[in-house]
Amino acid sequence: MNELNHPPRLGILGGTFNPVHLGHMIMAQDAMEAFDLSRVLFMPCARPPHKPATALAPAHHRFAMLEAAIEGDLRFELSDMELQRGGISYTIDTLRALTAEHPGVELFFIIGADSLGELHLWREIEALLALCRIVTMARPGVKPEALQANAINLRDPWPEQIHADIRVGHLVEVSSTDIRYRAAEGMTIRYLVPPGVDMYIAEHSLYRR
Repeated sequence: MNELNHPPRLGILGGTFNPVHLGHMIMAQDAMEAFDLSRVLFMPCARPPHKPATALAPAHHRFAMLEAAIEGDLRFELSDMELQRGGISYTIDTLRALTAEHPGVELFFIIGADSLGELHLWREIEALLALCRIVTMARPGVKPEALQANAINLRDPWPEQIHADIRVGHLVEVSSTDIRYRAAEGMTIRYLVPPGVDMYIAEHSLYRR
């Protein structure tokens, strides 16, 4: 049941979006419904801190694909904050900036369950957790034991608080890695990405060998 009489709630979904796909869109929608969010802000990173930047499409292409993906959906917004900042994109820097820009708004940072075990590696993680709620959407392939509070390698009270905000949405097994492979092999990516993203990738020959 949704909580009543709360301040406006802004969801933030960050990532490389290389490319954005229907799994991202469904995750955003599921999180919005599960946590009664006012809107979801898609935040493409400049350079990911914990992933290799190999095969990373240029920032302007990833941003344009997100524009195409969310076009016409007033629940979703797009920010180039991390792209403009440049360098490695640290979530703590983004959340501090969003806190200053949106006083009185509750921030909900959306992650996939595969990121739970890596939270302790995030820069200034406890300062970050003081600025937002981490909401976790279960994803295909994540083992049940990885979703337990004792698998979250942080000091109390964070594991229990983060565990309480795990939700199971629509388990859509789509990955950017697979989409890049299919595009490189000349295979269709229809029904895996929004139609506008499919068109953009074709028009700009992205991810070709």
